[in-house]
Amino acid sequence: MEKRTGKDGIVMFWSIRIGKRLWGIAAVLICLIGVLCYTVPGKAQETMQPENGIRLPILMFHGILKDESRLGQYVVSADTLESDLRYLQEHGYRSVTVEDLIEYVEEGTPLPDKPVMITFDDGYYNNYLYAYPLAKKYGFKIVISPIGRYTDEYSEANANHENYSHVTWDQIQEMMESGVVEIQNHSYDLHGTEGRLGAKKLPGESDGQYEELLKGDLGKFQEKMEQHTGVVPQAFVYPFGGVSYASVPILKEMGFRATLTCEEKTNLITREEESLFGLGRYLRPPWISSEDFFSRIGVH
Repeated sequence: MEKRTGKDGIVMFWSIRIGKRLWGIAAVLICLIGVLCYTVPGKAQETMQPENGIRLPILMFHGILKDESRLGQYVVSADTLESDLRYLQEHGYRSVTVEDLIEYVEEGTPLPDKPVMITFDDGYYNNYLYAYPLAKKYGFKIVISPIGRYTDEYSEANANHENYSHVTWDQIQEMMESGVVEIQNHSYDLHGTEGRLGAKKLPGESDGQYEELLKGDLGKFQEKMEQHTGVVPQAFVYPFGGVSYASVPILKEMGFRATLTCEEKTNLITREEESLFGLGRYLRPPWISSEDFFSRIGVH
């Protein structure tokens, strides 16, 4: 290599020294960035919430059975439910109820950093038999939305068969008094698909007729609940996810402050009351692990 002297040599010497210093500083910065990128995505990042609200995944279950030969689209095993609750507990999630959401929106009561809502539609007896004890075991609250007609029928029959029975009013009262279970309205007798999909408005049905239908049916469930438990539900859970926009002003007039649908999405709960209407839920399928299910819906 040619040896340089004089002014040019001095300039080159200091250029090299400065260059080395800059590269050293750059290397340190790169290392620091690498450390941050490695550590942030863990538990610290999991608790991060958007500034304008709280992200809330809602899980949707129906039947819970131990007999795996009976599993299907709307039936998962008790072992699967327990695995899900264990996963949520180990990953720092805390359950919330509709009442918690209302208090957050209307009173500013804080929600946990990693909230989740766990819901059960139709009010099967096996929810009382399996889901209720598991919720107590893992320290979670759950939301059960029974069909009023079947609760009336099975309260009289008192069959208590895990494959097909529905919860009774006495069982509802027991679960509510435990503080573990919240009950919401899933209609008194609109859980059908013949002629009308759940509580959906029919083509050609007048606004007046539709209002009369909802107030009559949902109001009957409200009255039954108050009669048997002293509590009036504050949310309507649409049967089959059959939503009609025309239902919302009627439900608000009836005093409902939230609605739950079957649209699969993670909700953003803000201080606005409207954020509690049209809440989406993830249907829990059978035959896949808790890790796979929660990974699919972004619950880490």
